[in-house]
Amino acid sequence: MTTFSMLLQGTKRWFIPMKATRQRYTFYSLLVIMSSLWMLIMFLLFGIYSQYLRIDFDKATFAVSALLHPSTYLNKILLGSEQGTLQLWNIRSNKLLYSFPGWGLAVTTLQQAPAVDVVAVGLVSGHIIVHNIKFDETLMKFQQDWGPITAVSFRTDGHPVMAAGSPVGHIALWDLEEKKLMCQMQDAHSTAIAGMTFVPGEPLLITNGADNALRVWIFDGPGGTGRVLRSRMGHSAPPTKIRYHGQNGEQILSAGQDGTLRSFSTVHEKFNKSLGRGSINKKKSKKKGLKLDTMALPPITAFASEVAHQSDWDGIVACHQGYITCTTWNYQKTSMGAHKLRPEEFSKRKPIDIYATAVDITSCGNFAVIGMSTGRVDVYNMQSGIHRGRYGKETAHEGAIRGVAVDGLNQLVITAGSEGLIKFWKFKMKDLVYSTELSSSPSGILLHRDSGILGIAFDDFTISVLDIETRKIVRTFSGHHGQINDMTFSPDGRWLITSSMDCSIKTWDLPSGCLIDCFLVDSAAVSLTMSPTGDFLASAHVDDLGIYLWSNRSLYSLVSLRPLPADYEPSLVTLPSTCPMQDVDVSGDEEPCDEMIEYISPEQLGEQLVTLSLLPESRWKNLLNLDIIKKKNKPREPPKVPKSAPFFIPTLPGLIPRYIPPEEETDTQSKVVNLGILAQKSDFYIHLEEALSTNEYKAPLDLLKSLGPSNIEVELRSLAPEGGGSVEVMLSFLRMIGMMLNKKYNFELAQAYLALFLKLHLKILSSEPKLLEELSKLSMHLEETWIHLQALFNQSLCVLTYMKSALL
Repeated sequence: MTTFSMLLQGTKRWFIPMKATRQRYTFYSLLVIMSSLWMLIMFLLFGIYSQYLRIDFDKATFAVSALLHPSTYLNKILLGSEQGTLQLWNIRSNKLLYSFPGWGLAVTTLQQAPAVDVVAVGLVSGHIIVHNIKFDETLMKFQQDWGPITAVSFRTDGHPVMAAGSPVGHIALWDLEEKKLMCQMQDAHSTAIAGMTFVPGEPLLITNGADNALRVWIFDGPGGTGRVLRSRMGHSAPPTKIRYHGQNGEQILSAGQDGTLRSFSTVHEKFNKSLGRGSINKKKSKKKGLKLDTMALPPITAFASEVAHQSDWDGIVACHQGYITCTTWNYQKTSMGAHKLRPEEFSKRKPIDIYATAVDITSCGNFAVIGMSTGRVDVYNMQSGIHRGRYGKETAHEGAIRGVAVDGLNQLVITAGSEGLIKFWKFKMKDLVYSTELSSSPSGILLHRDSGILGIAFDDFTISVLDIETRKIVRTFSGHHGQINDMTFSPDGRWLITSSMDCSIKTWDLPSGCLIDCFLVDSAAVSLTMSPTGDFLASAHVDDLGIYLWSNRSLYSLVSLRPLPADYEPSLVTLPSTCPMQDVDVSGDEEPCDEMIEYISPEQLGEQLVTLSLLPESRWKNLLNLDIIKKKNKPREPPKVPKSAPFFIPTLPGLIPRYIPPEEETDTQSKVVNLGILAQKSDFYIHLEEALSTNEYKAPLDLLKSLGPSNIEVELRSLAPEGGGSVEVMLSFLRMIGMMLNKKYNFELAQAYLALFLKLHLKILSSEPKLLEELSKLSMHLEETWIHLQALFNQSLCVLTYMKSALL
């Protein structure tokens, strides 16, 4: 993958070579696996990550069906079998310690009681045996009429209560002191109870079932019954269609094969919502209950949502599998809406062979456009549910409607028919504007309203992009080898992401018309949707209850978006799962991702281009104004140090004491210093001298670039003979400037250094013929360079002016 990557963290994994894993159990640092091959395999979870023990059983005599580590039994494990017998094993010495005769019925579950040596044994007949394994004695026996015992748990907060689960979703609570049934919690789950556990020391029971629900029950009411404290639920059947709801990219609407419509939050699970299950008559459905609901609608096959006016009326419309009526839903109330949208002539009778196939909502949220299997397209008002007209005299298309879309301004309605036509209609007048014939029968359409581009999926596994302004096909993509299940646009309309039954997910770049990303998944993606913010791609897959989020890596890292070659072999991406992977050996190394290598720009892109030095302006811009800067920074009056008076004031000898006047200093020696005698040669000076013979000026230039403005002035002053330099070194400096102008490299530095050099040594330059000749060459070269540079400036300005003023 290059564009999208799964939100997975690397962990240590083991892959067990088994046909199926029936049960897993952990205690201490061991993981115990019970397989359908009637063997137990134990692994060390910490340390060496290796197999600890393996025990094989004969299926005919002892087929393991349940396991438990009894409390305080060190290195012991209790096993139950389908034959009804129990065995106690020492896993350290790999020895059978004791065999319990059992009750002649298959053991379904084992659970430790709060009392030591006591366990609860659940049987396939619905019996619960509370047994003392130390003395092999049965303490009490219970029976429930809902089938085999699926789970057992004990309260540990001081109440002698045992809970038992059943395959029909009911929970029975037994009073251990009175040895009788205390109460029942019917329909705790819609399917079998898979597991239950009381929180230690708390009146809380956690249950999960095959209905993909996890519930926490609190026992604080009279009669000992429990109520739901909190729950987490998902679809009990795989999703059929998912779409982002709203513009913040935080909610995903999902329709499942279980007939429910749910909202999943990408921020936190506590924001998840269930909009319920579609029903023909909600009042009758509530009276009959969920399991006996004969009014339930078929699963949703397509839906559309809009946040505009969703607080005023229903903002979601959905069509159901093989059903003519479309339902409205209210996101704010999290329930099915009040309107059922269907043609007026079918209000009393409901034909079996006519059903809704496509739906869309206008951006204002006022109207819904619905396409039928007969080719009919109708418009309904979302607020009142009243029919507002239809497109075409009788039908809009001769074949079934495969897709409908409304533009962002409510001006055009685009419809696609199975006969291979795309038609454009005036939204208000219902008149046909334009019709175009396609190369194949379309299977679905998707409109990106902001950019006005329409994605069309065909039955021949190709995808086309149509511009609704010009009404022409602008892009055609091929590469899928199966039915196109769904497609989605990126928020900016640059990418089109498609999924197919060939288990591939591909990303097409519309401006370049190329495939930029492709990867395979284990099961085909039936639906795709991309976040309005562009950070996540959500996918739903065949026979999978979950919705998977893929992060857009191009938002936070450098990703190569170059076109993929025609012979590109996509890699298989394993979806995250809680189930053990079988017969697979995967190394811990991650697949190297095709990220873009950061481009490092060379110092000079081309010799014909003028290249700057990238030094800050403070290093060269004020070289000509250093004397002004020094005058401004110079203090007005230097600080005066007070003269220290002597302790004994000197006097002249005589009768009248007189002070000795201070001696006046006389200049007996000249203060003019010959710098040429005292000056030492600097590194810059030495490099310039060497360049006279080698003609290599990189070293003196690099040294000069590393100096500050004041040091640069000192170095240039020292080049003159009066500063300790020579005419030859000054000539070498001018040649260095000529080299910089010739290569068009460090162009602004050459101008600044040359200007300062001319300011400091103008008198000497005018009196030396060698220097004058070199200066004339520099002047001609500099003039040619500026003429070339000015031509480039004029060309760029001309193009920019044309682009700004031309009508494109």
